[in-house]
Amino acid sequence: MKPAEEIIGAVGFSVTTVRPGDTCLALGGGDLPIVAQSHLLNLMEHAVVISLDEYLEPGETTIPISVEIIALSPAEIGAELRATSRCIEVESKELTFECEVYEGERQVAAAMIKRATVGRVSFLARTAAQSLTLKPS
Repeated sequence: MKPAEEIIGAVGFSVTTVRPGDTCLALGGGDLPIVAQSHLLNLMEHAVVISLDEYLEPGETTIPISVEIIALSPAEIGAELRATSRCIEVESKELTFECEVYEGERQVAAAMIKRATVGRVSFLARTAAQSLTLKPS
């Protein structure tokens, strides 16, 4: 990972149009045809991942470790949503991002997302080893 001074301020953007399958009704998170909070989170996470493209070393990636999200206004099927993310803190291998989702000028959601940098291969190896120890013989 590049030095913290270079990463702080990194921004990412992601855009989507709300489809029927992206709603609370379709995903089981409620009975209204409005965008599901999980879909808003996915959109913001995508912006975060994009913001890190040029700052990670080959073989590095990030994994989510915590999220604080607030839904501010509903969005309906057909709404075009755009998410932004900005890295506001780097502490050791943890990165903190301030994220927002808008439909036009109206803010739909906000979040603080923390991710940790990991080596892809070693992380997957540890994950595979853990799953083997959890399986009954």
